[in-house]
Amino acid sequence: MITPEVPQNKSQYSPMAKSSVRNKPLSCFSDGFLYLGGALLAFLLVWSLWSYTVPHSFEPRGSTKSATNDARTQQCVQENPAVNLGYDPPDQTFYDDQELSYSIERPMKNWDEKRKEWLKRHPSFAPGARDRVVLVTGSQSKPCKNPIGDHLLLRFFKNKVDYCRIHGYDIFYNNVLLHPKMSSYWAKLPVVKAAMLAHPEAEWIWWVDSDAMFTDMEYKLPLRRYDYRNHNLVVHGWEKLIYKEKSWTALNAGVFLIRNCQWSMDFMEKWSSMGPMSSEYKKWGPIQRSVFKDKLFPESDDQSGLIYMLYQDKGLMDKIYLEGEYYFEGYWADIVPTYDNITEKYTELEKEDGKLRRRHAEKVSEQYGVFREPHLKEAGNGKGSWRRPFITHFTGCQPCSGDHNQIYHGETCWNGMVKALNFADNQVLRKYGFVHPDLLDSGTVTETPFDYPDDGPW
Repeated sequence: MITPEVPQNKSQYSPMAKSSVRNKPLSCFSDGFLYLGGALLAFLLVWSLWSYTVPHSFEPRGSTKSATNDARTQQCVQENPAVNLGYDPPDQTFYDDQELSYSIERPMKNWDEKRKEWLKRHPSFAPGARDRVVLVTGSQSKPCKNPIGDHLLLRFFKNKVDYCRIHGYDIFYNNVLLHPKMSSYWAKLPVVKAAMLAHPEAEWIWWVDSDAMFTDMEYKLPLRRYDYRNHNLVVHGWEKLIYKEKSWTALNAGVFLIRNCQWSMDFMEKWSSMGPMSSEYKKWGPIQRSVFKDKLFPESDDQSGLIYMLYQDKGLMDKIYLEGEYYFEGYWADIVPTYDNITEKYTELEKEDGKLRRRHAEKVSEQYGVFREPHLKEAGNGKGSWRRPFITHFTGCQPCSGDHNQIYHGETCWNGMVKALNFADNQVLRKYGFVHPDLLDSGTVTETPFDYPDDGPW
């Protein structure tokens, strides 16, 4: 680098300049700064270009353990990419088999191997497959006879969509018969089988009746409980009522969780053989009634069929989990009157623990459910509990047809549904800054102030 020449004429350098002898050291000092400044500028330019082209970590250098953790993290990211919805390889899978049938009448064989092969060819779906759930529900294809039936079913469906959005589950709503003979309560089995084939990425298919709703939006299915002994079907029920009391209400088939596997395919094939598509359908009603004396109607139904299979083969209990530890689904007439007390109890908890009432994004709602659990140890579960019931099921109310069970008054059913829907909706709206102050008034909401419910009397 050539050092700039020192001006000889004082007047050309600066009007404030002193003698040339005293200026020489200052000039050298300035030249040094110019040199260093140019070098620093060049270094920063090279560094900037390099940082755009070379991936690196800004973690400070530390122990070997830190470096190992970094390597593991990078490896984990590489091996567990995000689900790729735009990738379906040209390799043939079971979908390319022209013999494949989605019909409940056509058996599916080797499903475990076919599903495993599909996941192998779609590696982005493999991570998390063990906990992946698809919720399936539906209603009839025609408008409801009950004047408010369609509105109620829409709100029931919104409730399920809210729950699935909060917990990251997919949802499929069906309103057509996938088998012309399998109508009414039997319509669910063809849909569930089709959902299994349509969703090989999912470990569980979760059927929830149209007249059932989530009333604890934080609670999440305890899937590890059902994995512990490899159970493949989960229903709300009681063993004693099956084998000792022989009751057709020993379980409720309106909500069930079924594993997406070959065992389930075989089981549903046998279960559906007691339905209207079977040539022996008419014989099953009398057989069921001969065992379950409290069965109300003569024809074979899905619930009685399931209980009958368990009654005849107790070995099925190795694969079927009768969930009675919480409201996997609960009878609405017992539950609805408890909502006010539950609301008061949860409000007290939030007043005592600021962490529970902290505002947060809807996407992280599950964490606040975990925060709440220690406070609910004394709440109990099931009847008499002040814990929010997981699912409230309006059995016997028939919101679409309006032909409710005569033991209920129609207004009791409809008002109960409105109260339950708003009870659940408050848990959702809270994340958006509003609540229904009156559970029987769906149209009115109020904005929640900061630190609600601690700020003010509620």
